[in-house]
Amino acid sequence: MMFRLIAKRVLVGILILWVISVVIFLATQTLPGDAAQAILGRQATPDRLAALREQLHLNESPISQYFKWLGGVFTLDFGSSLSNGRAVTTVIGPLFLNSLVLMAAAAIVSTPIALALGAWSALRRDKLVDHVTSSATLIFAAVPEFVVGMILVIVFATGALRILPAVYVGTGPAWGNPTQLILPVVTLVLSVGPYIVRSMRATMLEVLESQYVQQARLKGLSERTVLLRHALPNAVGPVVQVIALQLAYLMGGAVVIEFLFRYPGIGNALIDAVRNRDLPVIQALTLIIATVYIVVNLIADIISLVANPKVRTAAR
Repeated sequence: MMFRLIAKRVLVGILILWVISVVIFLATQTLPGDAAQAILGRQATPDRLAALREQLHLNESPISQYFKWLGGVFTLDFGSSLSNGRAVTTVIGPLFLNSLVLMAAAAIVSTPIALALGAWSALRRDKLVDHVTSSATLIFAAVPEFVVGMILVIVFATGALRILPAVYVGTGPAWGNPTQLILPVVTLVLSVGPYIVRSMRATMLEVLESQYVQQARLKGLSERTVLLRHALPNAVGPVVQVIALQLAYLMGGAVVIEFLFRYPGIGNALIDAVRNRDLPVIQALTLIIATVYIVVNLIADIISLVANPKVRTAAR
C-alpha cells in the first residue's frame, strides 16, 4: 500500500511538472516583441532577422517549438542564451550552485532553531517567553522579506555598525567569501523561520495534551524522557510538510533576496533574463525553480507517509 501511494504521488508530481512546462512555454511565447529584433537591435537588416528567426526556430509552429524545447530539457540542453550565445547550462550552472549554497545555509540555520524555539515556546505556554516568541514570529511573518533585508542593510551595513557588506561584490563562488552570505542568509531565515516556529508550537501543544503523553507521565517516566522519546518525535512529523513548503519557498523567495543583495544566483539571473528577453534562460530557470519546488514537496509527502503509523501498519 505504501509503495502504491508513493508511486501515485510521483506520477502526480510528474504530471504537474509537465503542465508547468506547458505554462512556462506558452507564457514566454506571449511576451511582447520580436526575440530576433530584440537580439539584433533596430538596425538589423531583414536578411539577418530572417536568418536568426530560422536559427531560433521562430518560424515553426508553437507545438513544434515546444516539443523541440521539451526534448532538449530531457538531455539538459536548454539551448543557447540570446544575450551572449553561450549554452544556457554553462551560464546558469555556477549561478545554480550559488543559489543552492544560499538556500542550504538558510535551511541548515533556520530549521533546527525554529523547531527548538517552537518546542520551547510550547513548553513555556502563556509565560513571557511564549508571548515574546509568538509576537516576534507574527511580526516577521507579516513583513515582506525585502523589507527585512533592507532593515538589516541599514542596521549592519550602512548604519552605525557597518560590519557587513551591503551587497555581494565578489566574482568567485559564493562560499569563497562567507561574510557576504550573512545578510542574505539571515534575511531568508527571518522570512521562513516564523512559520516553522508557529507550526511547531501548535503541534507540540497538541502532543503534550495527548493521551499517550499523559500515560507516559503516569507511568512515572521522567519529564526529559517523556519529551525526548514521546513528545518531540510525534510533534516533528506533522511539521515536516510546513518545513518542506518553507524550503521550497526559499527557491522562489530567493529571487527577491538575490536581487536586493546583488547575489549571483539564479534569482538575479532570472530578473536579468526577463529584462533582456532571453527566452531560453527564462524557460530554463523557471522550470528549475518549479522542479525543485515539486521535488521538495514530494519528498515531504513521502516522509509524511512513512511517518504515518496507519500507513505503516496497513503496509505490513
